[in-house]
Amino acid sequence: MASAKGEPIRIGVVADEPIRVAGLASIIEQPAEAGQAQLVLVSGSTEELLAGPPLEYIVIDLHASSGFASLETIKRARPDIRLIVIGPQGDDELVIKSIVAGARAYLDLTAGPEVVRQAIDVVTSGSIWAPRRLLSRLIDRLLKIPEAGFSGNTRLTLRERQVLELIMTARSNREIASQLGIEERTVKAYVGRLMRKTGADNRIKLSMFAMNLAPLDQD
Repeated sequence: MASAKGEPIRIGVVADEPIRVAGLASIIEQPAEAGQAQLVLVSGSTEELLAGPPLEYIVIDLHASSGFASLETIKRARPDIRLIVIGPQGDDELVIKSIVAGARAYLDLTAGPEVVRQAIDVVTSGSIWAPRRLLSRLIDRLLKIPEAGFSGNTRLTLRERQVLELIMTARSNREIASQLGIEERTVKAYVGRLMRKTGADNRIKLSMFAMNLAPLDQD
């Protein structure tokens, strides 16, 4: 969301092709609708973006010459930056690999302006944008990473996994209850159990805990 002073959100872009940068700029810098923050694109190399004024968000084109190396470089240098990657369509393993490596969203080249904006809004709200069909596999992968923040003895029930998948896509308790066909108070109970199991103390930490990122402040 925008700063307290109403300043726009600056989003860095690492891409080799000027046409790709121009296309992203036309999407990112569209006039914000009601309830949305205005976005401003800042393009440059990985080194230039890291050396310039601090950024909270960076889009990385995996087709660029630096490709995946840029994601890893930024992750090491600034683990607090929220990364969005653009890559090939249909490569599920690359999607999972990107998110495990620290990306908050994965978009393929077929994503239209509305989808790109939705993904950015989800990431700026503190959650993950990924193909729905991959979330269960993603959670399985993250639970096997010791550094991800879950204890080695963490075990999730099927329903807990379903709730966690929906939390990771920025759904509210009411939306989760509606989708799963359960009561909202039951969702709250599952969220509480997930927090106890993972050690998270708020929803953002819960959804991001597995991403091995710097701790986030309490809402």
